[in-house]
Amino acid sequence: MKRVLIFSLAYYPHVGGAEVAIKEITDRLASRDMEFHLIAMRMDATSPAEEVIGGVRVFRIGGGRSYVAKALFPIAAALEARRLHTTFHYDACWAMMLYMTFPLTLLRMAGLKLPYVLTLQEGDPLEHVFGRWRIRLFSPLLRSGIRHATLVQTISTFLARWAKQGGYCGEIVVIPNGVDVARFAVASSVDIGKKEGERWLTHTGRLVHKNALDTVLRALPLLPADVHFLSLGDGPDKQKLEELAKNLGVQDRVRFVSYVDISDVPKYLHAADIFIRPSRSEGMGNSFIEAMAAGVPVIATQEGGIADFLFDAKRNPDKSATGWAVDKDSPEQIAKAVKDILANPEDARLVTKTAQEMVVQKYDWDIVARAMREKVFARVLKTG
Repeated sequence: MKRVLIFSLAYYPHVGGAEVAIKEITDRLASRDMEFHLIAMRMDATSPAEEVIGGVRVFRIGGGRSYVAKALFPIAAALEARRLHTTFHYDACWAMMLYMTFPLTLLRMAGLKLPYVLTLQEGDPLEHVFGRWRIRLFSPLLRSGIRHATLVQTISTFLARWAKQGGYCGEIVVIPNGVDVARFAVASSVDIGKKEGERWLTHTGRLVHKNALDTVLRALPLLPADVHFLSLGDGPDKQKLEELAKNLGVQDRVRFVSYVDISDVPKYLHAADIFIRPSRSEGMGNSFIEAMAAGVPVIATQEGGIADFLFDAKRNPDKSATGWAVDKDSPEQIAKAVKDILANPEDARLVTKTAQEMVVQKYDWDIVARAMREKVFARVLKTG
């Protein structure tokens, strides 16, 4: 039995793309010859200190979501890992995102040197990660965490370059996040309040600056009055976006839904006409792949990892088109792309079909999990 200890700041029921990736992969890989344990923050008192979720045994430590609690988590996680190691004797570790190399670096400094995988899923530019004043003091520890990784796995070629810039000189394996193709491809739609003749743009994800939803709102006045926008997800920019919609006079065409159960997301995608996220930066973006799996036309920039899978007919003439690309911060290009999709439904169907086929062939979670076993864990556990 090989045991892998995962470090993740959060875990179910608090989920984002990274947490979904952990669960989908471990559910498929946990078996008689491989066992996964995970250390995460205990975000609230209702979350049990220890439980089994799918293929992972979860240990939650600390308490609350304050900045201080997050800052102290690496120290607490390192101490918890040392305690658990005396009982379970881990063969390797898995750091989910760069911040989780902190506890591994602390363990190394304390003399416990286990081989580990570093998965990069960051959506922010390198300069943002290392450039913030509160991070600069700890930059040597972060870079040490990158350099000493046994293997780095990234979800895009963009992040592979990011790892090299961060000082990593070893092997880099690019394996994207995936999607439950069957669940997204075949789903009933939900009532989103769409009236006859209306067209709805939709977005799933956090309301943050990098996702550029302000650009979507600025595009609405350039579009017919029957085009509406529905955003699923919460975030610090919600109030700012609501105020912008009001100032632009499009508040009656915009709807924000703060929480939707992850199992219901496919229904909302099937109810919409176009998926849109004109990201200013992106490590990869599970939401794009989910929309493609649902057969929804996708409008996006080609920033960061998006360029790995979103190909535009005019910008990428050497590839089969899978979506409509726009420059970041360009409401005019968004409006043009929306009008193009609505005016040419047959062309839109061909592009979305191509995108859906690509997702089936490359991004199904079964394919991703198999690649993680063969190209990542097999090598790291052998090293250990």
